[in-house]
Amino acid sequence: MEDPKRLEEGSRHALTEAGEKVEDTTIELSVDKKEKTSEEYEDPHGIENPILLKKTSKRVATLDAFRGLTIVLMILVDDAGGVYERIDHSPWNGCTLADFVMPFFLFIVGVAIALALKRVPNMKYAVRKIIIRTLKMLFWGILLQGGYSHAPDDLDYGVDMKKIRWCGILQRIALVYMIVALIETFTTKLRPTTIKPGHFSIFSAYRWQWLGGFVAFLIYMITTFTLYVPNWSYTIHHHHKSESFTVECGMRGHLGPACNAVGYVDRQVWGINHLYSQPVWIRLKACTLSSPASGPLRPDAPNWCRAPFEPEGLLSSISAILSGVIGIHYGHVLIHFKGHVERLKQWVSMGVGLLIIAVLLHFTDAIPINKQLYSISYVCFTAGAAGIVFSAFYILIDVWGKRTPFLLFEWIGMNAMLVFVLGAQGILAGFVNGWYYESADNNLVNWIQDHVFIDVWNSERVGSLLYVIFAEITFWGVLSGILHKLGIYWKL
Repeated sequence: MEDPKRLEEGSRHALTEAGEKVEDTTIELSVDKKEKTSEEYEDPHGIENPILLKKTSKRVATLDAFRGLTIVLMILVDDAGGVYERIDHSPWNGCTLADFVMPFFLFIVGVAIALALKRVPNMKYAVRKIIIRTLKMLFWGILLQGGYSHAPDDLDYGVDMKKIRWCGILQRIALVYMIVALIETFTTKLRPTTIKPGHFSIFSAYRWQWLGGFVAFLIYMITTFTLYVPNWSYTIHHHHKSESFTVECGMRGHLGPACNAVGYVDRQVWGINHLYSQPVWIRLKACTLSSPASGPLRPDAPNWCRAPFEPEGLLSSISAILSGVIGIHYGHVLIHFKGHVERLKQWVSMGVGLLIIAVLLHFTDAIPINKQLYSISYVCFTAGAAGIVFSAFYILIDVWGKRTPFLLFEWIGMNAMLVFVLGAQGILAGFVNGWYYESADNNLVNWIQDHVFIDVWNSERVGSLLYVIFAEITFWGVLSGILHKLGIYWKL
């Protein structure tokens, strides 16, 4: 049992007034070749004097480790989910390992915003930096997931502008980041420097952030349950023919795949040709007998099974703002509560409370946990899980000092943007695949996967999993560690 005095000695590990070096979490595009020590602080938004200020603060390694864990989960579920369907995204209601990735991203972005914007001496400059960073994320998001890049499997590039996908992971992060960061910036003069005694004083101190989250909640809930969804149609284009389908709706408040308000809003705002064309609902039992795996459509499959659907759409992204608001609350706790015990009481109690709310909503069928809709129960469940995992990491890494087992996560977290673009989005693998022998399939990546892993273990499932763990996750962890030692970081 750990000495309780050690838990109370939070001041030794607390953030000083100058803050932590957490600028990489809020994403900035630059290559920094000068290594900064944990005693140096650089304002991530360029709000303060750009010189480095010497401080006696200690970096909270949990932030990097949690972000690295999220990137690792993304790589694992994206590249191993095809052979392990149970970790792939849930076809509709429910929550799998893959469904934690997006809200974990938004949670840690919220934590970082609180730390990065503790002091805002120049509001106009801060707002400009936030807008510029948002535009950078939108650009990279559309470039990587809009259809222009087909890496790593296809070697061609380009997208038909009639079918470009406007939404995606970075686009959702950009929206949540912009809203939460602007609220934090505009309310800088309304924040207290100290918190009154009491468990709930932190909530009243940052009431404007919670008000912003409540507005997002109201917009999502009112639209979801009151918006009328009419019948709608879509067309599938084959080589020399087209096939049209009509989905009959004419209802309100439906939470199924066919007639929900989330899909209707995206079809109206973006146009049905600009939505994600391979939604995971095609793995539902109603669509295929191979469920939960992918397989041929049932003869009696509903018309909506092959329809486009945007999992990172507009209305669901408004609900996702709540994930960022909960994350920024954890950052506020980190700032104002200096002792480990006080921080953990706040974090764990909120995490457990959110999990209880989510379970009640889901199992009473009031609001099922659903990633595709980004339902309120899904927000509570994933944010509660993020809070518990963050607290566990904090105990292990920053309280007990067990940092070594988590170094791989920490290194990846320090270069999250690089690993996301080159690794999770397959850009490096696509580059390597471009150097093939005789046929495009005869490349180094496929050879390593087939001969070093799958053939050796005589199992596609085991071989694919080991390939992802060692040839991808471990590779990016070691590379990120080398770049960290060289002081090189790629940020938006």
